[in-house]
Formats: sequence, structure tokens, C-alpha cells
Amino acid sequence: MRVMDWLYKVCRWILGGIFIYAGTTKLLAPAIFATLIDAYGITPESLIMPVAITLPLLEVMAGIGLLFDIRGSLALIAVLLVLFIAILWYAISMGLDIDCGCFGPEDIEAKAFHGLRLSLFRDMVMLGGVAFIYGWRRFGNIFPIATMDLVNTLLSKRR
Repeated sequence: MRVMDWLYKVCRWILGGIFIYAGTTKLLAPAIFATLIDAYGITPESLIMPVAITLPLLEVMAGIGLLFDIRGSLALIAVLLVLFIAILWYAISMGLDIDCGCFGPEDIEAKAFHGLRLSLFRDMVMLGGVAFIYGWRRFGNIFPIATMDLVNTLLSKRR
């Protein structure tokens, strides 16, 4: 296996792991995450708790999908990262002094605040990882597995 193929896998596993960890920590404390979402002031009050549950679920699903290289998971991670970058950019431009909420209540930034710029930088680096994965898929002729193909494979092995 080529070095770039290994780098492709490691990058997928790291990004997938980050999203699984971030989503799980938020799912374990949805009320705290809802408070962090509310601090941004961009989500209507009635949608805060649904967003506080749905967003981490999407993160976990996308992370698991990326670990197994399932089609669509990288696109979902890219969309989530662009969304996070836009929200962080908004918060920085508004001069908000809040926690990013990226890794739930145990986030180191939650204790220190002022972490929006670091979070923005981290998300941009992760977006660079997404670009690398997309590029290597194209260059290396790598085709992620379709969800239904995965389900059929798993079901056929059970018989």
C-alpha cells in the first residue's frame, strides 16, 4: 500500500474520530450544549433543543460513516465544517466572548473562553483534511462504499 493511501486512511480516521468524540460529548449533555447554542443568538428559542440533539447526531453519524468510508459521510462533514466556520466567523465579527461549544461541556475552551479564533483555525485545518480526502479519492480512484452495499454485505454475511 502506498504512503498516500495510508495518509488517506489516517486522515479519514482522525476526522471521523474527532466528529464522533465531539458529537458524543454534546449528546451526553444536550442541555449544556443548548445553552452554548443560545449564546450565539442565531437560533430561534423553539429550535434550540432540537438543534442541540440533531447536530451532534449528525456529527456522530458522519464520523462513523467516514471511519468506514461510506459514501456521503465526507460531504456531510464538509457541510458541517462550513456551517461551523460560518458561525465562528459570525461570532468573531460580532465580538462575542463565548465558548465555541465544539467539544461539549468538557472542552478546555469552555473554561478559558476566547477560543473562537483557535476553533476557527482548527475547523479550517479539518476542512483542509476534507479537501485532501476528496483530492486523493479522485487521484487514487477510490470509491467509497454505498450505504445499501454495506447493508447488503452485512446481511449476506449473517446468513
